[in-house]
Amino acid sequence: MISNDIRYIGVNDHKVDLFEGQYVVPNGMSYNSYAIIDEQIAIMDTVDINFTHEWLDNIQNVLGNKSPDYLVIQHMEPDHSANIVNFTKAYPNATIVSSSKAFVMMKNFFGTDFAENRIVVGEGDTLCLGKHTLTFVTAPMVHWPEVIVTYDSCDKVLFSADGFGKFGALDKDEPWIDEARRYYIGIVGKYGQQVQALLKKAAGLQIDAICPLHGPILTENLKYYIDLYSTWSSYTPEEEGIVVAYTSIYGNTRKAALSLAEQLKANGAPKVVVYDLARCDMSKAVADAFRFNKLVLATTTYNADIFPFMREFIDHLTERNFSNRTVALIENGSWAPMAAKVMKTMLEKSKNITYTDESVKILSALNEDSSSHLTALANELCREYLAQKDDTANKNDLTALFNIGYGLYVVTSNDGKKDNGLIVNTVSQVTNTPNRIAVTINKENYSHHIIKQTGKMNVNCLSVDAPFAVFEKFGFHSGRNTDKFEDYQTLRSDNGLVFLPRYINSFMSLKVEQYIDLDTHGMFICSVTESRVLSDKETMTYTYYQSNVKPKPQTEGKKGFVCKVCGYVYEGDTLPEDIVCPLCKHGAADFEEIV
Repeated sequence: MISNDIRYIGVNDHKVDLFEGQYVVPNGMSYNSYAIIDEQIAIMDTVDINFTHEWLDNIQNVLGNKSPDYLVIQHMEPDHSANIVNFTKAYPNATIVSSSKAFVMMKNFFGTDFAENRIVVGEGDTLCLGKHTLTFVTAPMVHWPEVIVTYDSCDKVLFSADGFGKFGALDKDEPWIDEARRYYIGIVGKYGQQVQALLKKAAGLQIDAICPLHGPILTENLKYYIDLYSTWSSYTPEEEGIVVAYTSIYGNTRKAALSLAEQLKANGAPKVVVYDLARCDMSKAVADAFRFNKLVLATTTYNADIFPFMREFIDHLTERNFSNRTVALIENGSWAPMAAKVMKTMLEKSKNITYTDESVKILSALNEDSSSHLTALANELCREYLAQKDDTANKNDLTALFNIGYGLYVVTSNDGKKDNGLIVNTVSQVTNTPNRIAVTINKENYSHHIIKQTGKMNVNCLSVDAPFAVFEKFGFHSGRNTDKFEDYQTLRSDNGLVFLPRYINSFMSLKVEQYIDLDTHGMFICSVTESRVLSDKETMTYTYYQSNVKPKPQTEGKKGFVCKVCGYVYEGDTLPEDIVCPLCKHGAADFEEIV
């Protein structure tokens, strides 16, 4: 039971071995359906054709002698729509509710579009059942064009169609994230832009439960699931780590891949995952390539091309818009190696791919020369990890100062109880003998208060791969009432303060030597006590942030006001004086009218 009025009537399938004919599902699948019981009764979607009678029994067991008034079809894939005709036979007086495109598909599937007994709904349409009112939201290509999702304003439930689904039957106990990630990347991964659009529509809703068409009902810590979907659909790496994916004919490429993996682990890589593409579950390898931020591809030249399993793997990646990753290439060939060139050409479809400076060419088997290149590649891939570790870091790398410009930085501090951080664009080097850095901070910021008391800070130089989520975390909330490093991997410099593990090219630990009062702001003149360079990625400038990172407000065709900080759109003739942006928490002063 989801609420007093919403009941689960779905089924578990333990006979299916391949979902959609390609994804191995060792723990089966669930096909979810729901009944909303009110003055009028709505059934949400049907189930796979192999479970007709079990599903109809579930409806009868929940409703007793009552009959449903509506069947809402959110998605026309047969595992959710196959029993529409059987439902109408059992309940001929019920009305089918769906999108116009779905009714076209019904004609194709069943030979009828139920023209005499249907309601066509689109964006923003509603259906009142009594105290429950359903609002329909179009979700084209999440992941078919006809998809709608449904919001029940009474119980604050989002019926999310294939969104937030996972592989596995509901009577199997397994972690949500791995099978949900594999499901998302495999089924929906191509349509990140459409998922982002749907998440923006849902951002203004109060959601207490998410009811997907596959997998468990989500009722706790919904921000965790929504944030994951935002990460996946923006093609942002979920976590730091390196995937080594290889194919090998006689074992020599395999030997190189495994040797590299061991060197990566020794160099401090937080996670190293190795896949033999000829033998692994391809969908798991693909999911992990999207999960982690670095990928090594190692394969042989084969018929003047690359080995078939590697070609299949890269095809899966590019089909799903693989982007925003660091990629390294290892090729093997006995007389005319071509694999690196072929792989790079295939990846031209991908955006924002950074290739390592080092690549490895093996002529049949590893030798002294190719082994040295393999070690150099391991060092390059682990440059930031080596710099993060006290025992391998160069703590006096003053080239870190070269990364100061009109950029964007995260200034970290600690109030004695918790770590804090904020975004600034006011860092400059004022002298070099001795080195002095000026950092200017608004007095209203909690960080100003902390640094004035403690006299120390870290300046993290953001690099161009930093996603908008970094600016949301450190720029949209006050550290006085928010723990900005909650559930965050913390690394510390010698002064005891946090430095960021990702999305920076360097950091400097600063000691305050002088304070200058600038009325609304305070300028801290600081000496450098430690400086590390973690990567050679470019520093993010304010212009780059505005052009490439900050989301563009979706204002076309809308009347109302837009938040200048994050782009949230409030639709209406008048902006409430007490409005608080649901995304960045800024007030009315930071909204401007859409013109």
